[in-house]
Amino acid sequence: MNIQGQAALVTGGGSGLGEATARELARLGAKVAILDVNLVNAQKVAAEIGGIGIQCDVTNGDSVQAAISEAAAAHGPARILMQIAGIGSAKRVVGKDGNAAPLEDFAKVVNVNLIGTYNVARLFAAACAKTEPGEDGERGAMVFTASVAAFDGQVGQQAYSASKAGVAGMTLPMARDLAQHGIRVCTIAPGLFATPLLRTLPEPIQASLAASIPFPARLGKPEEFAQLACHIVSNGHLNGEVIRLDGALRMAPR
Repeated sequence: MNIQGQAALVTGGGSGLGEATARELARLGAKVAILDVNLVNAQKVAAEIGGIGIQCDVTNGDSVQAAISEAAAAHGPARILMQIAGIGSAKRVVGKDGNAAPLEDFAKVVNVNLIGTYNVARLFAAACAKTEPGEDGERGAMVFTASVAAFDGQVGQQAYSASKAGVAGMTLPMARDLAQHGIRVCTIAPGLFATPLLRTLPEPIQASLAASIPFPARLGKPEEFAQLACHIVSNGHLNGEVIRLDGALRMAPR
């Protein structure tokens, strides 16, 4: 799919990997709608790239539907969906106090990262399936965000790893499901990236994390994630695949 002129949605586009992806889409000529729970961040980035910022809770069907409709009114029906909204968590199953981890913490992470991803995908796909097909019968492309934690999660990452493994696991069946509508689905599983959240860590910890990556021995750049996400959209034969973007990193137990 040629990104130039296409309407695109980016969940979590107000910061980090989502922001970088929104900027790359705009650079390539897309009409970008940033969907983020933080409206201030969404509108700030949108103003800088000539897009629109929309407040959206990915776990709420009405919120997502309203955001998709608002974006379509401004840019036309979206054919590109970049799903980057997500949250993290670190809780041991049995804490130092001997008590079990709160179930609510596990449920919250799965609700945002996995159910939220499916929620936006189903509503985007329903709208996209009604558009006219382009070359090869293609109507749209979706890129999800998993994590290397889906495959080698660390101690305390039960909720995060389970949620991201779920995203990776639904990639192929969703690609097969939506093939009849000409909608492709792929997932990126990033490793350690220099996001604002990670940049809050002390420099020695950042350096230690970077040194754990075989090559290149540095944190990933958000623009590298964005470039891969946009390449997936542009490469019509990429479908149903989960791609690790991690410099050959395999996470240690802790």
